[in-house]
Amino acid sequence: MKNLFTIGEMGGLFRTNIRTLRYYDDIGLLKPEVVDPKTGYRYYSARQFERMNTIKYLRNLNMPLDKIKAFFENRDTLVMEQILEEQLQETRAQLARLQAIERKLTTRLEQLDYAMHAQLDQIHEKHLPARPAAVLKKEIRQGENLEYPIRELERTSQLPPAMFLGKVGVSIRRENLLAGQFDRFSAIFVLIEEEDNYKGETAWLPEGDFLAIWYAGTHQDSAIYYKKLLAHMDTLGLECCGDSVEITWIDSGFTDDTEKYVTELQLPVRAKVPHL
Repeated sequence: MKNLFTIGEMGGLFRTNIRTLRYYDDIGLLKPEVVDPKTGYRYYSARQFERMNTIKYLRNLNMPLDKIKAFFENRDTLVMEQILEEQLQETRAQLARLQAIERKLTTRLEQLDYAMHAQLDQIHEKHLPARPAAVLKKEIRQGENLEYPIRELERTSQLPPAMFLGKVGVSIRRENLLAGQFDRFSAIFVLIEEEDNYKGETAWLPEGDFLAIWYAGTHQDSAIYYKKLLAHMDTLGLECCGDSVEITWIDSGFTDDTEKYVTELQLPVRAKVPHL
């Protein structure tokens, strides 16, 4: 048996776990050269090294075991070329998915960092581009649990649940804002990112100038801040020209500490049109 190697020696030579070699035996991928009928000990020969080396190489390329086994069952250059090409395409697809995840993580971290360090209770002006969103037009009373409308939005727009963290907003009609009615929303939406690969119907939050304010709290705390925005708007000679955009950037999806919740209100504005 001097030309044979125990399973432990085989594992050591190829830095492979013994349990893995046993599994390869079980599925018929790499069976021992000899199995002692009395002890059940497995022994491998040097001529199996090339097969084991090929398995290691293909596994390092993340090749599935069933494809490796299929190759050995029909060992041929064209077969190898085919499975390598298939693996290349799968690797490219995985890479694209990982790059999309990277971009989503980067965006979410930037938003989270901005919200954590936002200057609270201060009104500022900003110009925002048109923003793609999936929108559900629905009257929702303030204080109502938003989880059901979110699920309804998810169902009607065919949105994957993974899209929602940190991107859900609500809106109040312009008419209600001007009437001082801040206790009901007219719509709920989720902002769409390119990486979401969303195929449903897309609405757009319009491009324009906005007055915005960040505050510590949730949607239920918004009334006083809407009043501040509307009063400041009047002093600047501006008027509200559309529905509000209201997003809780830090909520229960991020923390159990309600004192760390952060919400942003955005009101679209334009110069007042003089009355003739």
